[in-house]
Amino acid sequence: MGTWDIGPFDNDTAADFSYAVDEAPAEQRAGVLLTAFHEVTGVGEEYLDADQAAEAIAAAALVAAQCPGGAPVTTSFAPKQPIPQLPAALRPAAVEALDRILTEPSELLELWAESDGDEWKAGVLRLRTVLAGASPTAD
Repeated sequence: MGTWDIGPFDNDTAADFSYAVDEAPAEQRAGVLLTAFHEVTGVGEEYLDADQAAEAIAAAALVAAQCPGGAPVTTSFAPKQPIPQLPAALRPAAVEALDRILTEPSELLELWAESDGDEWKAGVLRLRTVLAGASPTAD
């Protein structure tokens, strides 16, 4: 995986995921994000592949951007097409996926641990905080 920084879209896998989000019809984009979360949580306690984790983190960033306190996604590697208002029900799925990514066995967690990934982990935890703090019934 080519990674150039710690942000949710600062790697080749997330940039490719952005293209997949853009290619989906607007009414199906929430489903693309939900699928990314389910692919991560669906592995259970098995080894989690880094690419699956990178896609779920990117998806979580898109959901968090619509939450109170969420940062807008402004990188050129994010989806180019507008993200429609996402259902609040995506938030708990995103939190669950981020929790799984930060739990062994997780290839992405291991890769960042090898390269002093404290800032990366802090960024993932910030996303989680925004997602968990947003009330699913607020929308």
